[in-house]
Amino acid sequence: MTRAQVRRRFELAWWQYLALALAPLLVFAWAFGDLQALIAVLAMPVFIAGVASMFLSLPRFGAYKRALIATQKALDSDAEPGAWTELARVRRLGMLFACLPAWISALSVFVGLEAVPQILLAISSLVLLYLYRIPRQLG
Repeated sequence: MTRAQVRRRFELAWWQYLALALAPLLVFAWAFGDLQALIAVLAMPVFIAGVASMFLSLPRFGAYKRALIATQKALDSDAEPGAWTELARVRRLGMLFACLPAWISALSVFVGLEAVPQILLAISSLVLLYLYRIPRQLG
């Protein structure tokens, strides 16, 4: 597999994780947005949990950066396919953790969190996912 094909797969995976992050919020807001909040007093704690979940991705991002450096060092060597595989594994785990704020935002529909905090949590997932884009220098 060529580097261009690998990059295309990484790019497609990024878009898939973006959809995976934002789809639950969109579906829940559409389907359940008009319902009465189940436990309205939990709205603020859920928002705080969403903000705090951003920090869970910090160790994963450090591992991703180390895997990027290892992949760059392995380019044009026999270890290159293994480096790409390891980068994909580390990146996949990091992107799952980057989706957490948007998923918590989706769950916050049931506790009556307002739209603006929900959008802020979704944007934070978008920003975290953007950090997991493959740099142009790597390919």
